[in-house]
Amino acid sequence: MSQQCVLIIDDEKNMRHMLKIMLGKAGYSVESASDGVEGLERMEGSDFGFILCDIKMPRMDGMAFLKEAKEQYPEKTFIMMSAYGTVETALEAMKEGAYDYVSKPFKKDEVLLTLKKAEEREGLKEENLRLKTRLNDMEKKYSYGNVIARSEAMAKVFDLVRKVAEHKTTVLITGESGTGKELIARAIHRTGPRGQEPLVSINCGGIPENLLESEFFGYKRGAFTDAVKDNPGRFVEADGGTIFLDEIGELPLPLQVKLLRVLQEEEVTPLGGIGSKKIDVRVVTATSKDLDKMVGEGKFREDLFYRINVMRIHIPPLRDRRGDIPVLMGHFIETFNEKLNKDVEGPTSKTVSILMDYPWPGNVRELENVIERAVLLSTGRLITPAELPSNLIRSKGLPHYLDPEDTLSIKKASKVLHRTLIKRALEETGGNKTRAAKLLEISRPMLLSKIKEYDLG
Repeated sequence: MSQQCVLIIDDEKNMRHMLKIMLGKAGYSVESASDGVEGLERMEGSDFGFILCDIKMPRMDGMAFLKEAKEQYPEKTFIMMSAYGTVETALEAMKEGAYDYVSKPFKKDEVLLTLKKAEEREGLKEENLRLKTRLNDMEKKYSYGNVIARSEAMAKVFDLVRKVAEHKTTVLITGESGTGKELIARAIHRTGPRGQEPLVSINCGGIPENLLESEFFGYKRGAFTDAVKDNPGRFVEADGGTIFLDEIGELPLPLQVKLLRVLQEEEVTPLGGIGSKKIDVRVVTATSKDLDKMVGEGKFREDLFYRINVMRIHIPPLRDRRGDIPVLMGHFIETFNEKLNKDVEGPTSKTVSILMDYPWPGNVRELENVIERAVLLSTGRLITPAELPSNLIRSKGLPHYLDPEDTLSIKKASKVLHRTLIKRALEETGGNKTRAAKLLEISRPMLLSKIKEYDLG
């Protein structure tokens, strides 16, 4: 049977007959039962989409039936009916899993409307399931580790990551800020043989210069004023695993010399120590700076550059791989739906157009922030331009009166639009009102009236 099949359970023969005729005329296939026991028997081997059940019945009443049926068929939609309707009864039925509650006597439209609402709900549930399945399929197809993409450019990046992950080769990841360099570093670590070992990340630009050496290589107690106990350092912490040096272009020249020695000798000496310790660390570095240029300017050591640049992986900016934007949007919407307890299905076509045309100077990180904001602000199933930051709207070339942070009044925006167009038409025609009216495709008297209304005389 199709999902349009309805089971009516009611001990009143006339009620069953009336509902059967009414729902049959509305296009439903209808079967009936006289009580809860017969209703359960009917449900065996039959695929009823909706069950309309009376509450007060002999043998097994509606509430007992609902508890039993909901346990056996949790995916079915149950609508309860009763001539003894109270708020408490309705709440109890809902608590037991009923979709809705109809009080007798009811109007014909009331039952049909309730069924239509239930059908729409089931349709949305199926659509959400399809969207989630599609999203999961896309993530499997267009992802590597935690990186989501589907562009040809990123497919080449993934290919390099797969090849390099199995080896201890030193990797330099380049790309603008926000492109996902740390995610690529994590993917290299996790998919390689060191995946179960430590991954230690250090932002070379986020630690004061005077603390970097002790942070990298550790120190012995008493090495300096605040060294009250031994600290092994981040390289020792990463022993057996991977160390990720982010923004390595920020590393001061004196420390570059010491880092080079560690990479060559594979051993570290803590501050205040007299002996070195052998380490087995896979080194992955990243930078948003042009290291080739810095080497030429003497700002980055050439020998260290060659040491870390054994395998370079460049991540292109988001503006150069716009095909990744839709799949990233879907991924971030799913992520923030779960995080913010929302149920947003996706963006409107207008929103997609704005997001696809925006240059994304902040790359994937900026897109993620925009989607989080949009999901948080969204009040419906779809993300509209109203939930986007104003700088995205303006970059699309939309005039200021359509800026959602300026006004959401259609009436006010319409007046500004009319005034702007009339002003432009008058400027283009040198004030010739007859020609301006033709350009605006309105009558001359209408134009004169608008000029007066908008004080454009």
